[in-house]
Amino acid sequence: MTTGDGARLDRWERLLQRLLTAVPYLLLAVSVMLSWLADDRPGTYHLVTLGLAVLAAAWIRLMHDRRPGVYVAGLVILIAVLCSRGLWFGSFFAFVGYLHSWSLLRGMWRFAGVAATAAISITTFSGGLPEPTAPAIATHVLFTAAIVAGVSLFSFVGEVTAERSAERKRMVTRLEEAMRENAGLHAQLLVQAREAGVLDERQRMAREIHDTLAQGLTGIITQLQAAVQTEADPRAWRRHLDHAMGLARDSLTEARRSVHAVQPGPLESAPLPAALAEIAARWSELNAVRVEVSTTGTARPLHPEVEATLLRISQEALANIAKHAGASRAGLTLSYMEDVVSLDVRDDGAGFDRARALDGGGFGLASMRDRVTRLAGAFEIESEPGAGTAVSAVVPAVTALAAITPEESRSA
Repeated sequence: MTTGDGARLDRWERLLQRLLTAVPYLLLAVSVMLSWLADDRPGTYHLVTLGLAVLAAAWIRLMHDRRPGVYVAGLVILIAVLCSRGLWFGSFFAFVGYLHSWSLLRGMWRFAGVAATAAISITTFSGGLPEPTAPAIATHVLFTAAIVAGVSLFSFVGEVTAERSAERKRMVTRLEEAMRENAGLHAQLLVQAREAGVLDERQRMAREIHDTLAQGLTGIITQLQAAVQTEADPRAWRRHLDHAMGLARDSLTEARRSVHAVQPGPLESAPLPAALAEIAARWSELNAVRVEVSTTGTARPLHPEVEATLLRISQEALANIAKHAGASRAGLTLSYMEDVVSLDVRDDGAGFDRARALDGGGFGLASMRDRVTRLAGAFEIESEPGAGTAVSAVVPAVTALAAITPEESRSA
């Protein structure tokens, strides 16, 4: 039910209520008028009838909203008196007795009021009380019972209809309140979503800065330190300086990309396996550490966020190897499976205490773990002092046409 339908229904109910209020007076007036026109008795007789009608109208006006039992009893008496003055009062005005007996009384009293009114009407139409014979009395009682049954049935149906209408109105009211409450909750959720979006964007920028600018600056410092140490060898000095300049250019490019929130540069011109191979080859050249890159399964385009996550994790893992591991060899494996894709980065370096690193490690490990968790994936680190390190990231293999949500990722 729409708001317009509800308002129209309210208007009809108010109109019906006014009509029900006016009906007793209208029926009384019609009964008086027909009795006056159809009865050829003297005018004084009709004046007495008119006075009784005015008394009935005053009784209805003054006593209707007071004690129901007293009111209905007086009304039935007035109906009986008026019916004795003319047949038309039994045809029209007696209806008020049925209406008010049922609407104002409760329990068996309403049946008593309706039965009294029906008995008066039957007596009026039959011309008097029934003859003291069983058939006459039975006929009188039968007609009275039939009228009581009919009035009760229609009145009960009306009550049920009215109750259903009231229940619908209550339901509409509850729905409107729920809609207002939902509107408030929606506004609150929008505010929370904006706040969460701001926080997520800050975290994204922090990861991007760490994975691009911080790593680039670290590489630049490493190359410049190497250039200082090889100052006596112009060729080596020039090579380290060129590497530092290249890293500076790449860092500037990545900074611009981060500002514009686009995918990492290597992914713009190559698929993920080729981009990983390019990153590994460049890292190997800068750090003089051999890297083996392999891909298993059938490579296929993935959602940009999935590919960007795996690329950033490989960059961070290789950066950690260069800074901390002192490794002579590293390996990178990208595995495409039916529902997931995994990235494993391993080295034969110094290793570390895994529990201590996970509890109080730097931003790099936390950044990798957050990136994988954001996609509802799994991130694992295996390492022991002197035994090398293996980093594993497993994320849902969401295709490029699908949307990334944690719920969908879990179902995948």
